[in-house]
Amino acid sequence: MLSKKTQYAIKALMYMAEKNTSDPILISEISKKKKISLKFLENILLTLRKAGFLNSKKGKGGGYTFNMKPEEITIAMILRVVEGPIALLPCASLHFYEKCKNCEEKLCGLNVVMCEVRDASLSVLEHRTVRDLVTMS
Repeated sequence: MLSKKTQYAIKALMYMAEKNTSDPILISEISKKKKISLKFLENILLTLRKAGFLNSKKGKGGGYTFNMKPEEITIAMILRVVEGPIALLPCASLHFYEKCKNCEEKLCGLNVVMCEVRDASLSVLEHRTVRDLVTMS
């Protein structure tokens, strides 16, 4: 299940993509239009900026702009930055692999199934972008 933080990150990016402007967009505008707490949104946008998706400018005329094009930002990228691993088990993760603490085997049936689930999810999440979400709305 997606956390509120991830849902709001995606909503904020979609709003910015819908605006289709190179001018900075104020956090307060996104907060008001998308009904997201200003403090919570500040934290989310900072995370997205640190991940390289956004740029920020302080002061008068400041706000957030895209550092990457919306058609380059996949849903999988956002999930990994905000949520962490996409896989349901640490031993099935591509980017955050860890051996399961309670498993003695290198490979087990559950791992095989969870890798299939991961791959099926990624086949969608890695091929859908913020721009796609905007055009689907």
